[in-house]
Amino acid sequence: MTSAAPRPRPSPVAGRPWRRFAHTLDVKSSPYLYIAPFFLLFGVFGAFPLLYTAYVSMTDWNLLESTRQWVGAENYVALIQDGYFWNALFNTVSIWLLSTIPQLLVALVVAHMLNRSLRARTFFRMGVLLPNVTSIVAVTIIFAQLFGRDFGAVNWALGLFGFGPVDWQAGTLSSHIAISLIVIWRWTGYNALIYLAAMQAVPSHLYEAATIDGAGQWTQFWRITIPMLRPTIIFTGVVSTIGGFQIIAEPLLFQAGTGNPTGGSDRQFQTVGLYLYEQGFGLYEFGYASAVAWTLCLIIVVMALVNFSITRRIKSG
Repeated sequence: MTSAAPRPRPSPVAGRPWRRFAHTLDVKSSPYLYIAPFFLLFGVFGAFPLLYTAYVSMTDWNLLESTRQWVGAENYVALIQDGYFWNALFNTVSIWLLSTIPQLLVALVVAHMLNRSLRARTFFRMGVLLPNVTSIVAVTIIFAQLFGRDFGAVNWALGLFGFGPVDWQAGTLSSHIAISLIVIWRWTGYNALIYLAAMQAVPSHLYEAATIDGAGQWTQFWRITIPMLRPTIIFTGVVSTIGGFQIIAEPLLFQAGTGNPTGGSDRQFQTVGLYLYEQGFGLYEFGYASAVAWTLCLIIVVMALVNFSITRRIKSG
């Protein structure tokens, strides 16, 4: 005796119109409700401050005065003619070049070493990240003492090789090198772990074929690893560029931890971030400081567009 086929169960939205309406509303509106918190937070803490800063950059607004006057693009015109701004931009680019290129090269080598069969690999992988989680204020103050002119450990080490003491904070190039070393020490391990994650995604059969062909470790590194890591290298380069143009804590505290926003007695290591801080919170010129902020934002956007163009060409090639 065969059993009767089961009756089809009615749809939960069939029947009453309000149920169908509620189901349709739930299906179509739920995704927007899930992402709404992000856009609300971004609108309050991201978009609104950005747009308000654009408005402030077109006003003559000093916090010590009660008046605010609309001046249009006068702040930007004054910024283009400001020698202190161009000096700060030069210092920023110089420190960025001295820190980013060696940092990424060393990170590649460190990642390659961590990707090999080593004892206590987990310990070393955790160790390279320790400089990044250390307080930047404490690190910069310690480095300022290490690069001290009279009692610094760096000058003491140079004296062992017959070199005279260097006033690291007084010179332009010397101060840029010292600040760049702080950045390199702090961010090399972070980038090394990013490279390590990308290296572990490289197919192992490529290395096996290269080994059969007689290629050594460094040949495999330059011929296989580096080409496979090109998108990751571009990503870390752009992220390091954005961070390099926004650098402020290291030069701010490098002058023996005094927190002087002028970046030395002759502004020899004042960056754009420090110049913005000086104008906004030292001279209380919020309108001019906002113009500096938006100019820096445009520079970063240009660098991001260059990265997008390079990445698209690499993918299409």
